[in-house]
Amino acid sequence: MQHVVILGAGIGGIPMALEVKNLLGKDCRVTVISDKSWFEFTPSNPWVAVNWRKQEQIKVDLAPMFKKRDIDFIPVAAQQVKPDDNQVVLKDDQVIDYDYLVIATGPKLDFAAIKGLGPDGFTESVCTTGHAAIAGEKWEEFVANPGPIVVGAVQGASCYGPAYEYALILDTELRKRKIRDQVPMTFITAEPYIGHLGLDGVGDTKSLLESKLRDANINWITNCQVDEITENEIHVTELELNRDPVKHDPIAFKHAMLLPAFAGIDAVQGVEGLVNPKGFILTNKYQQNPTFNNVFGVGVCVAIPPIGKTAVPVGVPKTGYMIESMVTATAHNIQAMIKGEAPQAKPTLNALCLADFGDGGVAFVAKPQMPPRNLNWSGSGRWVHWAKVAFEKYFLRKVRKGQAEPIFEKYVMKAMGLVRLKK
Repeated sequence: MQHVVILGAGIGGIPMALEVKNLLGKDCRVTVISDKSWFEFTPSNPWVAVNWRKQEQIKVDLAPMFKKRDIDFIPVAAQQVKPDDNQVVLKDDQVIDYDYLVIATGPKLDFAAIKGLGPDGFTESVCTTGHAAIAGEKWEEFVANPGPIVVGAVQGASCYGPAYEYALILDTELRKRKIRDQVPMTFITAEPYIGHLGLDGVGDTKSLLESKLRDANINWITNCQVDEITENEIHVTELELNRDPVKHDPIAFKHAMLLPAFAGIDAVQGVEGLVNPKGFILTNKYQQNPTFNNVFGVGVCVAIPPIGKTAVPVGVPKTGYMIESMVTATAHNIQAMIKGEAPQAKPTLNALCLADFGDGGVAFVAKPQMPPRNLNWSGSGRWVHWAKVAFEKYFLRKVRKGQAEPIFEKYVMKAMGLVRLKK
């Protein structure tokens, strides 16, 4: 019996386990390894950070669900991946042998790259639900004694949507509390322009997001390099494309949330042939590692080169839609290899996103994610907020039932009223 091991139990790992089990059935053993015993719906973290959700509302205990689907589950973090030996060594010294390994861990959050960045420094995070819950506790203290806010994404970040979401959700929340007039806000980003999103824009995201920030009276700095963060100030340099620096005065803050750059997890760092220098998994067009052909990568942990040259390093995002296409391709390629056939399935690598701003939002579809595109669309409206709320409930329900095989495209396209765009 072939043994497929999935490392990670997030938006990539759970659909991966369920789809490969559906395809291979009882002839294959599937094991999921995760550093957590639960799933958390990361897209809802900005809501947790302003106490619109409790963290328990967006978590699912995974052991019962996997047991129901006859999938083994080990809630212990990986210590080392050893592809030469077809093994994963866990933090408790268990050694798990595999025939096929799918790495779907998500990233390591590189807060250490900038002095003072992150929950152990002076800024908040919405990258994990635990971080967002801590931010939610501090948020209540802030609104009792408000002051300046800074939100954004630092150099090397590859996830920009949550920064825009959080900034505009804060604006909505402050207006509801009738204290928005007491809170100057600044948005800082490594992007060369507002709405770049690591994708060189999608449709009219530049104008849409500039307009949203302008309407919310949020100032911004693009091409922004964060140099250091102290208890009350963020020190930044704005860089032109020729990298001529424009030094800014320190930006004062009383509450700040900056998305960090990502890196590969420690368990894969430095494995020659498996990862790039940042620790991201190297894959070919079949999501297969070119050195270790029984190892695949899906999701945020996969190495994808940036789009074009920018003054400040800007990474490429991996959205839920894109991740699910990686999952489907990987499942079918493992099935083919077990049958003795060569991998043939390729992910579509399209991008589809719902960015909620509390009382509205922006949506975009990029097919493919990298320009030039066959479909390049963006739009906005109150419907985006309700579509994301509905999808959160739908996805969590599917995870609890063990039915979260790739569903993102079908559901969200329907919710957006854009099924016609698939043609």
